[in-house]
Amino acid sequence: MAVVFWFCASDDPAFRLRQSGRTDQKSFWLELAPLKNLQVWRFALYYFFVFGGFVALALWLPRYLTGVYGFGVATAGMIGAAYSIPATVFRAYGGILSDRIGARTVMYATFTVSAVATLILSLPATDCVVRGMEGPISFHFEIGPIAFIAVIGVLGFFMSLGKAAVYKHIPVYYPDSVGAVGGLVGMIGGLGGFILPIAFGALNDLTGLWTSCFMLLFILVTAALAWMHLAIRQTERQGAGPAPAPNHAYDYVAQ
Repeated sequence: MAVVFWFCASDDPAFRLRQSGRTDQKSFWLELAPLKNLQVWRFALYYFFVFGGFVALALWLPRYLTGVYGFGVATAGMIGAAYSIPATVFRAYGGILSDRIGARTVMYATFTVSAVATLILSLPATDCVVRGMEGPISFHFEIGPIAFIAVIGVLGFFMSLGKAAVYKHIPVYYPDSVGAVGGLVGMIGGLGGFILPIAFGALNDLTGLWTSCFMLLFILVTAALAWMHLAIRQTERQGAGPAPAPNHAYDYVAQ
């Protein structure tokens, strides 16, 4: 494949211009200058949740299913694979949606549905007794395995859409620094896949609640949704009008 790539691929036109001396070479530090923008780190938070959280759940699900619902290791592993493989394929569909209706719209849908899903999954099994007119009345709440698999499937689907929508933003806002910005955002997302499973285990030890992992994801997604919404509103105030919906490259408003 390296040989095929060498002989069949062509250089980026901008790279050819730099090599020929017709444009100035950018220094290493100038290439990394966009990383000073807070907006880049906002995109990184988005990807920390949609990619890092997705990877973390793919790793954590078998342990969760065996511990909470008593599934066998083989069954739990198959459910984990079923969660990860189709949802990864849906990332391509997320790119199509981002082109058609706009990456911002996809991100709003991703974060809103994910917040609802993680809130539902955060609720631990609960027994409650109230004093009724004719004596105590007992209530029991628990998310069953079928409902859990359905909600986690919806969560994985929208996370996959969000992965594509995050990267839709980068070449539009930073067309001359796609490598640096995209690399940082991807790195932070990858770190999420490493850090979050450790955090899930630590929260289990600290709280004694299996659902504490979803509590953490709920905090992350609500923070990302709030930050995104506030940033868009700030852009609208600065522009003295509604910020254009980013359906196409020329619709984006840099912040």
